[in-house]
Amino acid sequence: MSERHPELDTEQAYLDWAYACLEDSRQRAVRVASGHQPQSGGTEQARLEREIAVDGAVNRLTQLDLGDRSLVFGRIDPIGGVERFYIGRVAVWDRDQDPVVVDWRAPIAEPFYRATGREPMGLERRRHFASRGRTLLGLDDELFGDLINEAVDGEVRGQGALIAAIEASRSGRLGDIVATIQGEQDEIIRAPLPGVLLVQGGPGTGKTVVALHRAAYLLYTHRFPLEGQGVLVIGPNRLFLAYIEQVLPSLGEAGVEIAVLGDLLRPRVAVDGLDEEPIAAVKGDLRITEVLARAVRDRQRPLREDFSVGFGVFRLRLTVEESAAIITEARRRARRHNAGRRIVEELVFSRLAASARRPVEPQAVREQLRGELAIRELLEWMWPVLTPAHLLHDLFGSRALLRSANRGTFSEGELAQLHRPRSVHADEVVWSFHDVPLLDEARALLGARPGRRDVDEVRTYGHICIDEAQDLSPMELRMAVRRSLNGSMTVVGDIAQATGAWANAGWDQVIAELPDRRGVSRRELTVGYRIPGPAMDLANRVLPFAAPGLRPSLPVRLDGDPPRIVPLRDVGTELVDLALEERAAVGEGNVAIVVAGSMFRETLAAFADRGVPVGGPSRHGLDQSITVVPVSLVKGLEVDAVVVLEPARILAEGSQGVRSLYVALTRSTKRVAVAHQEPLPEMLIP
Repeated sequence: MSERHPELDTEQAYLDWAYACLEDSRQRAVRVASGHQPQSGGTEQARLEREIAVDGAVNRLTQLDLGDRSLVFGRIDPIGGVERFYIGRVAVWDRDQDPVVVDWRAPIAEPFYRATGREPMGLERRRHFASRGRTLLGLDDELFGDLINEAVDGEVRGQGALIAAIEASRSGRLGDIVATIQGEQDEIIRAPLPGVLLVQGGPGTGKTVVALHRAAYLLYTHRFPLEGQGVLVIGPNRLFLAYIEQVLPSLGEAGVEIAVLGDLLRPRVAVDGLDEEPIAAVKGDLRITEVLARAVRDRQRPLREDFSVGFGVFRLRLTVEESAAIITEARRRARRHNAGRRIVEELVFSRLAASARRPVEPQAVREQLRGELAIRELLEWMWPVLTPAHLLHDLFGSRALLRSANRGTFSEGELAQLHRPRSVHADEVVWSFHDVPLLDEARALLGARPGRRDVDEVRTYGHICIDEAQDLSPMELRMAVRRSLNGSMTVVGDIAQATGAWANAGWDQVIAELPDRRGVSRRELTVGYRIPGPAMDLANRVLPFAAPGLRPSLPVRLDGDPPRIVPLRDVGTELVDLALEERAAVGEGNVAIVVAGSMFRETLAAFADRGVPVGGPSRHGLDQSITVVPVSLVKGLEVDAVVVLEPARILAEGSQGVRSLYVALTRSTKRVAVAHQEPLPEMLIP
């Protein structure tokens, strides 16, 4: 795209017209939303179709803020040259409702992403636009069929737009790939809605953006029913959510919910921090569902001794045997624990009324005694109304309750991992992220509290996308599946990047916990777009140790800056100098210093001592040009340059240290440096 294309001015004029039509459509959509009628004219059917078209565009047109993003990505010329179609971020029509820009998700746009020399899909030309905002900078043509022979160099070209997008500096937020979606990515994005789609993709293959674009595509293609049912994207942590949050709004889909599992809890509780691996491993094990179910049953208790209470001149009684029968009946009739409380109250007041010497209505007993302290204590003993936090707070705070609920499910050592000191009140507890699926399991067992259904009930979704699924424990997967309305899910990840307390060794372990109503379709992304060849070669030295037998991705860019191995004498001083060198090398890009968890605070202190501002693993941490990130939180992020500090320490910390090192080495789009004072691991020695 170095020489000026002869049609550049013509295409710039078309872009200007497309932007004018977009603004006109936006204004008309705003008027429709404000109660004005769309233009009249034509048949009744035509007016109806026009109303539906404009009405359906109201939300997206009024919400879409392009900013510096391009409206039009290029055009396709079908064989015969009768008409051509411009492909863009959102559909645009002129005043006569003729298409000016075709939405990238429309079926007619598929050849723009999938046509190849062998399968041109009816095209004779595909043109990519390189633009900044509303200004067209260059054109890149790919010719098919007979037109190939007319090309000056006889080659089919089309890498220019892709490489330009890949090599653009990172902003600290994930960008969309809608202008440069590749064929294997497009097939996944447009895969059918029903069932589970499982996508394995190595570093830089675009699995995250593919999942997000698939969410946008499904909403476009299946607007009814998905707009009402909802689409949910689940990410691994809040830093990751901040990183991806702009992708869907940039595609005109602001209604997709993006969350970590902790955001989905009902009722809400305070969640922060991670447990140590031995604790997290127990909490992620499916066997804990048995413990929690028994913990609930342990709170459904008959009396220890007969009960009596005054009622006028009489004393009403409830025996131990009668209370046991009430518990048995409530268990039979109630599907959830909290729903059983009403049944217990009904049976208790009926039994008390029956014990009177003369006929008494149960309702009269209820109205007179329900406020008595003795009655409230009786009901709370027999069948308390519980929140998930109360159940787990009591359970984890008592070794006796843990042993009673365990009954041989876990070993003594495993069970001890669950014990934690009690707080004054359950509402004061800050739960870990590994507690989240247990709280959700407890909610499923307990059900909604009386009169609190709107607070306690969970929402289900018509489609769920799960990113970094290789790290989810069976309990976390169980929580995610519980929110699926119909078993429609997109699950993406990379087994070689499975780290943490519950690193799945293969996808079969994940599939075992997913819905199987429509089966599971497996796809693989094989081409690495983000990572340059030399950096990928370094990471591939680690891959056989991280995931034996897994095929490495094929890098698009074979050239690039060679990785640097930098010995350090003084970690504090020389590390900061190295980071500043890397920042200077990438210009406007960003640099991540990836460290083992134990080195995070001292690394931040080293930069603070030199007065160099850096970001951390927070929502806005990636806004800084240099960011220090623990290796446990770097997964899924991409930066221009990465400095991996003390790989030996990363290998030593955690049961999946080698996979963590592989993750750290595969975050960069341009440059990689490995800095060390400790001996370099053999796998990284040239």
